[in-house]
Amino acid sequence: MSGTSMDGIDLAHCTIEENNNAWKYSINAAKTFEYDEKWRLRLSKLRSQSAYNFVRTDRYYGEYIGLLINDFLKENNLNADLIASHGHTIFHQPENNITTQIGDGNAISAITGIPTVTNFRAMDVVLGGQGAPLVGIGDGLLFGEYDMCLNIGGFANISATINGNKVAYDICPANILLNRIAREFDLEFDEDGKIAEKGKIDYDLLADLNNIDYYNKKYPKSLGREWINQNFWSIVRECKIEKEDKMKTLVDHIAGQIGINIDQLAGDDSSKIRVLATGGGVLNPVLIDYIKSNTDAEIVVPDSQLINFKEALVFALMGVLRIQNKPNVLASFTGADSDSVSGSLHGDFSKLV
Repeated sequence: MSGTSMDGIDLAHCTIEENNNAWKYSINAAKTFEYDEKWRLRLSKLRSQSAYNFVRTDRYYGEYIGLLINDFLKENNLNADLIASHGHTIFHQPENNITTQIGDGNAISAITGIPTVTNFRAMDVVLGGQGAPLVGIGDGLLFGEYDMCLNIGGFANISATINGNKVAYDICPANILLNRIAREFDLEFDEDGKIAEKGKIDYDLLADLNNIDYYNKKYPKSLGREWINQNFWSIVRECKIEKEDKMKTLVDHIAGQIGINIDQLAGDDSSKIRVLATGGGVLNPVLIDYIKSNTDAEIVVPDSQLINFKEALVFALMGVLRIQNKPNVLASFTGADSDSVSGSLHGDFSKLV
């Protein structure tokens, strides 16, 4: 898994088991391979590069993933039956019927010798869906004891069952905002929220952010990097305040939007709701404290492995569902015309199906 916050590639070796429609999992080993500056720059600029550079990077990035997997398996003395690779999103414009993740599955499978599933989002977008968020299928099958599942990565997204209907959508941008401000301090991220702690909230900026049109749209809905560049950053840039104050205001904005959405989904009494919170943003104690102050729901923060690798785990599950020819992307989450069995197959699957 590689997310919009571009911190690196998350690799998780998972065991997925099903017995009478009850699913169980274990994460046997996991590691984040941080991007060096060359890869970070290449990925961030690729959307404006030539078609040749795009195709070449897609292939090289697949080779890079394959080599990382080989090293990871060797380091942990593990074998794998299947690779499920999300890749890295370059374009996500469901309103234009476009979503594209790079990381050539042919290269991954050829280098590792392991059958590989990629391209999980495209089918849903062609069917009229948002192509995101996709983790709702795993939230339901693996974490059904919680009322809601919140992921705070590059974007904050949530899944829940409301009156018997499964819903999932992107709430707001999250780490992609905070990390961008952190880089103005020559840091990759705001460790423990220390920068935010020093700032103060600018209520004019907060009001402008909270009035962005996206927040009034009904779900299903999703966000992409392009949307931030077109609709969000101009508001932040035009506000002439200290960098610490921008960080604190963004934290309050993210927490406020998360709290509003939890309470709206909960209905009458959010105090009875348990929310599983994962993703890198959960490691920011200032952000978590602000979220807790914006809702009466119980915010459950699990162990660090699940915090960091839940999305990778869910894509492992989606890969298993794909080779079983079972729906792995649900229209109720994405707004598509129908559920879909999504993912492109690369390599020899004869021993798995």
